[in-house]
Amino acid sequence: MSLFKIILNTLPRPLLIKASYLVSPIIRFYLKGNRFTDPIDGKSFRKFLPYGYGKQRENALSPSTLSLERHRLMWLFLRDETSFFTAKKKQKVLHIAPEQCFLNRFRKQENLDYITSDLESPIADVKADICDLPFEDDAFDIVFCNHVLEHITDDTKAMQELYRILKPKGMGIFQIPQELSRNKTFEDDSITDRKDRAKIFGQYDHVRVYGRDYFDKLRTVGFKVDEIDYTKKIEEKELERFCLMKGEILPVCYKPSS
Repeated sequence: MSLFKIILNTLPRPLLIKASYLVSPIIRFYLKGNRFTDPIDGKSFRKFLPYGYGKQRENALSPSTLSLERHRLMWLFLRDETSFFTAKKKQKVLHIAPEQCFLNRFRKQENLDYITSDLESPIADVKADICDLPFEDDAFDIVFCNHVLEHITDDTKAMQELYRILKPKGMGIFQIPQELSRNKTFEDDSITDRKDRAKIFGQYDHVRVYGRDYFDKLRTVGFKVDEIDYTKKIEEKELERFCLMKGEILPVCYKPSS
């Protein structure tokens, strides 16, 4: 196993974030090339870094922004299908567990009133429990909450909080690791061994494996949910160049106006 793989798969996430600022310039120099491109910053490399708990995904992690496939897909959707980057009216945005690849870019956008929140992340503005958010009802135009709900025991309560703080007609993107071949979400609290949980749930600290019923659970809370396979709109050569996962679904949620 390479040194890069050891670092990526052994450091806790908060330490990985801090360490990345120090080692990323070295990695970028080492991997410079033009085969793969990160659409978030436009920089190209001969390869991306492997990533994944257990089974490694090759060319998953961008050396420059540290984005994964899901981040790059969301960026392209926001850029090409929404007014997120171009809206003249200021939008109030809440980002739960903010991803490093987005954080500074979103903060610099003059059309955003951008707030981040997380219980543990060292880069979040507001330390808060997603099941008890310290924000008023109907407070945000946009809410991002990606790869969080699979960690939350009471994900229904978390979804209700996301719904509560989103303005009517507001948009949320709530990505999760999902097995689309599975119709029903799987949970089993009796599995307590960390290695067994990592093998079954993808990570030791995941509490479920979401199936296709995830979208209906969001609808039960009140959201209108669009299950968007945005990779169908992207040419095959671009899917490869941007290192995207073909068939990945973006759960784009809206709060009805009444």
